[in-house]
Amino acid sequence: MYRAFKYLQARMVLLACLGEILGTIPFPALLHAQTGIPAPDITNEVWLNSTPQRLKNLRGKVVMVEFWTFGCYNCRNIEPYVKAWHDQYADQGLVVIAIHSPEFSYERSADSVKEYIDEHNIQYAVPLDNDFETWRKYRNRFWPTLYLIDKQGLIQYVKIGEGGYAETDRQIRRLLAENPLPAS
Repeated sequence: MYRAFKYLQARMVLLACLGEILGTIPFPALLHAQTGIPAPDITNEVWLNSTPQRLKNLRGKVVMVEFWTFGCYNCRNIEPYVKAWHDQYADQGLVVIAIHSPEFSYERSADSVKEYIDEHNIQYAVPLDNDFETWRKYRNRFWPTLYLIDKQGLIQYVKIGEGGYAETDRQIRRLLAENPLPAS
């Protein structure tokens, strides 16, 4: 009995120490790109609705990067909000880049994506990320995910999934109101 007690006591101490160590690791940072860091560039070769954009060429603008796929129910639910933000804020400096990263094989076809964006009147840039290159650069894990990048090219806000539309709108307005880059 005494040995069993000592064994359980040692396991509890080990678990407590492990909990202390794990508590210092920023697990959310392992799930997606952190805020306050430079946004990874988007280097996909195929872009619909736009020529390829490089984030370094978009300095001085606020960039919304959305990871989505046309077969995703949740992505379809946020689509009206992304379109409205594009319509409302594009002339104030918001650039929307909706990176299509397919979940299923039927979503990999560029023709199918083009058909979807035409049917849904999506006017902003849609790079195709069939190999998940950009997805991995952002350490993305979920559809849909929005990243707001400030005028200096730093990720300032991450929204995973649906909801929080008023907060996302507030963050867009906050970033647009920031002073532009100083002239070099």
